[in-house]
Amino acid sequence: MADHPGPQAGGVLIAVAVMAGTILGGLMNQPSLGLLAGLAIGVAAAVALWLADRRKIGR
Repeated sequence: MADHPGPQAGGVLIAVAVMAGTILGGLMNQPSLGLLAGLAIGVAAAVALWLADRRKIGR
């Protein structure tokens, strides 16, 4: 057995942020801008989670 837990899943953060950004952007008549903003926020959150996970494992 592994002595450390598996990595966290950050892909869900990207998916949820893209959907939320598209919906919020659509409400403001800017769905493309909302999609891009959601994508940027989701990727930033996933990278932050990945870096925190790496630091926790000690790599």
